[in-house]
Amino acid sequence: MSIVKQDNNILIRKIETAPYGTNAYILVCQVTQECVLIDAPGEAVKIIGEMEETNPKLILITHSHFDHTGALRELKDSLNIPVAAHPDDSDRLPLTPNIDLNDGESVSFGNINLEVLHTPGHTPGSLCFIYDRYLFSGDTLFPAGPGRTSTPAAFEQIVKTLKEKIFPHPENTLIYPGHGASTILKKEKEEFAVFSSRTHPLNLCGDVLWLSS
Repeated sequence: MSIVKQDNNILIRKIETAPYGTNAYILVCQVTQECVLIDAPGEAVKIIGEMEETNPKLILITHSHFDHTGALRELKDSLNIPVAAHPDDSDRLPLTPNIDLNDGESVSFGNINLEVLHTPGHTPGSLCFIYDRYLFSGDTLFPAGPGRTSTPAAFEQIVKTLKEKIFPHPENTLIYPGHGASTILKKEKEEFAVFSSRTHPLNLCGDVLWLSS
């Protein structure tokens, strides 16, 4: 069963896809059965199968890396729905998005409004999406640390992003990342506080873990 959360308003399905173990999420309005897909990593047929008896409206892209967009063209062609992404990642996608998403905008489907957060660091145009206490973090935040960064400047940027865009949300916010298991914001903030209490090399970047880096 792929359902990870369900209430009177929203149903959330998580699909872990080959070949990179990337998560795609299907968000369904319980009232209208309209839905959106977050990321298009692979196994298009598997993803489409999880959307039966819904009315797909939009494909949302958290960032441009291939492990999140490998099935994008096939899914767009099969579902015949628009693709939305941040303009800073648009030119790195396998197709041109139909919709540019910017910080503070919202995405509506059925009775659901998702808030768009521009969260650069992992890539320039990384996005997160939040509804109520459900936050879809792409590769911006994982259990135990941030997404991988390629330079010290990018690591500084992702930390700034987390402090300004993610950590202010309620501590009971559930984090659904682009890979692996979900986590809760309270845990990530507590572990980040431990990380922040220590000194670190000025060139810190790459795969950073709050408690061991």
